[in-house]
Amino acid sequence: MLEVQAHQQLKHLLRADAGQWEHQLTLSRLVGRSLRRRDQTSIQLSAGSDERWWLALLVPLCLQSRNTVLVLDPQQRQRFLSLERPRLLQSDLRLGCWSSVHPPTSDQLWLLTPSQLITAYRLGHLRHDDHLVIPEAEHLATRLRDAMAVQLEARHWEELRTAFPATGQGLLDLHERLSRQLFARGSGKCRQLSMPDSALTSVRDLLQLTGPAPEPWSHLAAMGMDTWASWARLDHEHLQWQWTLQPLEPLEEIQDLFSTRPWTLIHGDGGCRRASNPTPPDRDDPVIRIDLREPPRSEPIPIYAPRRQPLPNTEIYASHLLDQCRRLILGRSGLTVVLANDAALLQRLASELAAEFGSRVTIDRACDKPNGVICTSWGWWMTHQPTLPEPDQLITALLPIASLEDPLTAARVKVLKKQGRDWFRDLLLPEALAILIPAIAPLRRSGGRLAILDGRVRSRSWGEQVFQALEPWSSLQRLLPD
Repeated sequence: MLEVQAHQQLKHLLRADAGQWEHQLTLSRLVGRSLRRRDQTSIQLSAGSDERWWLALLVPLCLQSRNTVLVLDPQQRQRFLSLERPRLLQSDLRLGCWSSVHPPTSDQLWLLTPSQLITAYRLGHLRHDDHLVIPEAEHLATRLRDAMAVQLEARHWEELRTAFPATGQGLLDLHERLSRQLFARGSGKCRQLSMPDSALTSVRDLLQLTGPAPEPWSHLAAMGMDTWASWARLDHEHLQWQWTLQPLEPLEEIQDLFSTRPWTLIHGDGGCRRASNPTPPDRDDPVIRIDLREPPRSEPIPIYAPRRQPLPNTEIYASHLLDQCRRLILGRSGLTVVLANDAALLQRLASELAAEFGSRVTIDRACDKPNGVICTSWGWWMTHQPTLPEPDQLITALLPIASLEDPLTAARVKVLKKQGRDWFRDLLLPEALAILIPAIAPLRRSGGRLAILDGRVRSRSWGEQVFQALEPWSSLQRLLPD
């Protein structure tokens, strides 16, 4: 059987590998079993397993690549082609890869990015027996949402007017009316605004007069008014704007992509089921769900979270954050990472810290000093975490809770409000925990500490859920130098 062959091949490869992972053989057998049975399997791993699943996944694919689609984002794809595939070739495991949006004509593994997957799906190139294999599937919804995004710029309006001269004046009037509305609402500092609800309806009415329209206009006809977010990015300097539309729940927009095909999803532990399990809704066949998460380590992570802290929207918060960061950084010999999704706050904080600690303080950039201080966003940290040293401490300046000023977040919240649901606990909090848990995973390995300086974690009722998700942990009352 395929899983037995995969087990034996991987076991042979691991004999010379000192950094073995206890679930490698198990994961390899499970992937081989799913490929052989052509079923729908969801495999959950612990946070921090992001680099250790590669061999266990790829060995079964070397043995069974026919009608198999491996979906990797550009960063994963680069690692696969430059590091993991040569490693397989050195061990005499051949894995032919096909990268076009058109299906391979032989037994190659079909390698697609999320954007290429959507294109192949829309063109009808995906066959019903193609087995989708998607690692790091906890990010699947976000990556598909980005891949399905439609962006309309000034040149697209001109292209449509050129293609259909009869509607040229109507298009000009519509574009001018929308421009006046947007720039009247947006100040000089405002860069993104939700589009008027009537914008999509007005465009559709015009497109009905033109007949089939070129891309990206052709996508607008199938969009649901309540299922897509729509916003404009303003360029005040040139008085231009870009219209962006994204699906609120991309997996629901393309349900038949998953419901009619076999698939294997490998996803990490994001701290909550809703955010960490992106498995599409099952209709007929039962989904095989396998939990390979490691039991919580007995050694608790030290957490510094003073009980009385100002809230982020208060005037004294910035000075409080600076004072606490100074105390936390003093005397530490390892890497410190300060996290917040607020560019202005980070810029101010980094400048003030650099005045005291010098060039060891950077913004969105690795530091060559062992005791460096990186001020960055949660997204940057999650992306570059595998290539950076394990930190001595993480300082949470702001929890990764999405802002309602983001048009996409606002649109998703609006839908939940209409349904009478608790939009914070059903959406914002779970997604914040889905970022927080894997972000602090390196601290479990390095024995570092976590500082939470966001006062909401102590003053809001939902803060207890944050601490529960971080278990096991111990309270750090005093700050001592190394």
